[in-house]
Amino acid sequence: MLKSVDFIVILDDGVRKRHRHETIKGKVIHFVVQLEVLIESEWKVVIRYDCAHGYTHADLYDITGSQIKKELNLTFESALTYGDWDINENWRSYKESFLRGVKYE
Repeated sequence: MLKSVDFIVILDDGVRKRHRHETIKGKVIHFVVQLEVLIESEWKVVIRYDCAHGYTHADLYDITGSQIKKELNLTFESALTYGDWDINENWRSYKESFLRGVKYE
């Protein structure tokens, strides 16, 4: 049976973590964990961990919306855990880099 977990954690004023994952019999079959910053009344993704395209990866965005993709080579379960931990631990530096306009190549 499919089980979905979906929640938002407010990290600071205008900063949130969005977490969603689905499991079947305890096995993660889909997940997304992302850090979002509110810019001019619109939530912008700063970093996203997910399994779109059939593999685990992180997408890092700059303020213009450009992104780089980093393959993680982790199981869905491990990537979900890592992404959640990384955002919890490093959201301040991700936010600051994003707002400073750091570009990714």
